[in-house]
Amino acid sequence: MKIYQVYQVDSFTTEKFKGNPAGVVLNADGLSEKQMLSIARELNNSETAFVFSPQGPDHDLYIRYFTPTVEVPICGHATIATHYVRAIVNHAVSSKVLHKVGIGILPVEITKEENDYLIMMTQGKIEFSEPFIGEERHNIMVALGLEQDELDQRCPMQVVSTGHSKVMIGIKSRKKLDSLAPDMISLSRLSQLIGCNGYFVFTLDSEMPGVLTHGRMFAPGIGITEDPVTGNANGPLGAYLVKHNLVTYNEGIFSFRGEQGTAIGRSGIVEVEVQIEKGEPIEVKIGGRAVIVFQTTIEL
Repeated sequence: MKIYQVYQVDSFTTEKFKGNPAGVVLNADGLSEKQMLSIARELNNSETAFVFSPQGPDHDLYIRYFTPTVEVPICGHATIATHYVRAIVNHAVSSKVLHKVGIGILPVEITKEENDYLIMMTQGKIEFSEPFIGEERHNIMVALGLEQDELDQRCPMQVVSTGHSKVMIGIKSRKKLDSLAPDMISLSRLSQLIGCNGYFVFTLDSEMPGVLTHGRMFAPGIGITEDPVTGNANGPLGAYLVKHNLVTYNEGIFSFRGEQGTAIGRSGIVEVEVQIEKGEPIEVKIGGRAVIVFQTTIEL
């Protein structure tokens, strides 16, 4: 029998019960895949992160991520939660940590701010798929309840990935964004056909000072009806906005704040930074703050 340290953390916020909740198991060495899936299902967050000892000298820790139904290679908000908990527990100073995740070994920057921390993580390789046209595009629109004139015509509908792919769907109106009621069964079926489980609907129609975008993310194909605040959607969105010349920037860096979660009462803010060379996005960082809601132990 072993006692496992379990934390419930709200990411991309400093207010409890806002942002995106994630589970963090801080000492996961010894857990089987079946046990991790059971814990993730019991906590019932969109993702739970399991922290293992490093597998070699080239990284500081190894993290695996589980939804209530499957393992996923990377998760933004659960990564922020993990490093926030580690910083709090270890009384960390500002530093850089290398973690191994399902998409490789990547750096995480921890910045101490008085009695709190800002966590910034580098995401994986930026990849763009060909835009959807014809029947696939139409089927996605129907499943989301969107009409042609509600789409932002500057925004091609396409899959973008920085490690965990999302379909980017730009629309004109914040009001329409907040009123979306997708057909989850249809979205799940489409996910199997297009090879992508997440649908990120976003708008540049922002009325919040300092916030550029608002979004909602649906991934019923992996058991997530709606994810409150998604690092692996807002990060790719940054690369997408640069790729399609939808924003201006200076000196090879584009930074913005994306808001998500209002429609389900869990608003949070993602800090996004895109490095650019010759007009092309080459690296994405996302980050934010967090708050521990509770901690407990599980004996297995």
